[in-house]
Amino acid sequence: MEREQFQKAYGKIVAKAWADEGFKQRLLSQPTTVLKENGIDVPPGVEFNVVESTSNLVHLILPAKPDSLDVAVEDLDGRVAAASWCPVSAGNIG
Repeated sequence: MEREQFQKAYGKIVAKAWADEGFKQRLLSQPTTVLKENGIDVPPGVEFNVVESTSNLVHLILPAKPDSLDVAVEDLDGRVAAASWCPVSAGNIG
């Protein structure tokens, strides 16, 4: 699934979770099942964990370390952060 398709499908899931408390609880407790039911391809062996941010609690994602880096750690820049996209608004932090 391409990133744009994923973002569109996941956006619909988020909107439904905001509107339907029961759906949100299922998403939090059974994320892989709910994602599959709503058109998101889930590769075999991959697990998902969904957590809910609030105005006082923001979750940051620490991406998995790649098997090999083609650049020195000192030279890393926003490419790493971009690869681990996390929707945090400026209003939630700082």
